[in-house]
Amino acid sequence: MTDWLDGLARISPWLYPWAKALHVIAVISWMAGLLYLPRLFVYHCEAPVGSAQSETFKVMERKLSQFIMRPAMLASVGFGTLLIALPGTPGYLPTAGLWLWAKLALVAGLLMSHFLMLGWRDAFAEDRNARPQRFFRIANEVPTLLMIGIVIFVVVKPF
Repeated sequence: MTDWLDGLARISPWLYPWAKALHVIAVISWMAGLLYLPRLFVYHCEAPVGSAQSETFKVMERKLSQFIMRPAMLASVGFGTLLIALPGTPGYLPTAGLWLWAKLALVAGLLMSHFLMLGWRDAFAEDRNARPQRFFRIANEVPTLLMIGIVIFVVVKPF
């Protein structure tokens, strides 16, 4: 083990619970945004282009994605990366089971959802959304399904 890993292993017992707590807080915040933004899109579909209501939704969508979702996503990924890099912890990447790889695959799905939503937000901002409400109602369920899978893999560790 390198000196760097030795040092990391020595601080793991102290750092791990803090990194885990901050990761959970960040994930909760990120999920709130991932669940709320498509709901805003559903209501935005009803607002006539150029109306005051449409412009209000644009502001809400931009602020939600920039000031809540982006920082929470970055913190989730950052603290999650720290958790899998700490030697001697349950999620240490080199020794974790397949459950972690399955979780990471679902996290990739959350990241994809996040970036797709940003594209949809841009379409609304430029008054070029062509998708119906039903599309966003269905898209609203994707982060929930991914989150359920992630929680099961982390808590149950089925493999």
